[in-house]
Parts: sequence; C-alpha cells; structure tokens
Amino acid sequence: MLQVTSFTFNPFSENMYVVTNERKECIIFDPGMYDAHDQQELDNFIRRAGLKPKYLINTHCHIDHILGNTYCAEKYGLELLTHQKELGVLEMGKASAALYGLHYHESVIPSAFLDETQTIHLGEDELSILFTPGHSPGSLSFYSRHDRFLISGDVLFQNSIGRSDLPGGDFKTLLHSIHTRLLTLPDDTVVYSGHGPATSIGAERRHNPFLSAG
Repeated sequence: MLQVTSFTFNPFSENMYVVTNERKECIIFDPGMYDAHDQQELDNFIRRAGLKPKYLINTHCHIDHILGNTYCAEKYGLELLTHQKELGVLEMGKASAALYGLHYHESVIPSAFLDETQTIHLGEDELSILFTPGHSPGSLSFYSRHDRFLISGDVLFQNSIGRSDLPGGDFKTLLHSIHTRLLTLPDDTVVYSGHGPATSIGAERRHNPFLSAG
C-alpha cells in the first residue's frame, strides 16, 4: 500500500509529494524546496520516518517544481527522471528564476527519461505513467490503480486546470489530455495537484467549470 505525504514550498505555494510504501521506500515528486527551512522540513520528515528515497521525479519542469532538484539529487543520491520533452523547459530554469527574481541552484540533468509505456515500481507497488501534455510539452501524471490516487502535476486542480499560456503549453491539448487520460479514471481517484487542495476525479467531472464541454 502506498501513502502520500504533501509539502507546500516556495513563493508559488507548490505542492511536493513523497509517496511511500510499507517497506519505507519512497519517491520524491516535484521537489520545490526554495530555502534551508524547506530543505530541513523535508529532511526531518525523511529521517524521522526512516525513509529510503528511491526515485526523484518531475511531473514537469516549470521553475516552481524544480527548485529542489539538485538538493535532493545530492542529498539522497538520486538521479532525476522526467519526460524527454521537458528537457527544454528544464534548461530554461535559470532564465525563469531571473524573471521572478528567485535565487536558483541550477538543476541536475535527467539521467533517463520516462514515458507512458513504462511503469514506476516501488517494491511490490506500482504507478502507471500517463502522458498529459498541454500545461507543458511533456507533462506526466502518475496513477496508482490499487490505492486510487493520481499525482497530476499542474494538469488538473480543484475546480480548475493548468494554465496553457506558458512556452510549450496548448489549451486544446491540455483539455484533450484531461478528458482522455484523467477523466477515464474511477470517480473515487484522489487527485494530488501541483497547487491547492486534493480533489477527486468524480468531483472534477461534476463541478470543474473548465471541463463542462469538450
């Protein structure tokens, strides 16, 4: 059984997730730690819970989701994984940080790339990879069929969807991703978004104003 723990970091209030199995192995998704306080909060959690980080994954590579990439890679001896189409976005990190007036420790480069033909295995548990572009060119979502949850990055939010006006974004592509990849999941699937509170597929199917058509 997998458990999800969330942290909210950096000036963008980005949600980072640690997904843990019963053997205390874990996956770090979208590390947004911006300063020493953020780093210490994550370190304390991992140490006190006795966790063994196994993967470092970016759902996508906008600046708010990558601020802690290098720290986690170095601290826990991890290699970065993301979709190949996010490499250009990742390489824009320094310029993006400057645009927002942020200090930035340049991210490590992925050692390998993920796509929807693969599955992430954490011990006996697994996460399916869903290709959900539109917010960014290579956005990925991660679905646990057994434990009924989805790590959606910035694709789907409570009563909202990701913005599509950033480089590599496309509104029609985003809607297509949501309708064909996410709304096909069971209604009781919990959605852990990149910002804001958790929601469910059923709630978004019924109430999300951006999804009422098409």
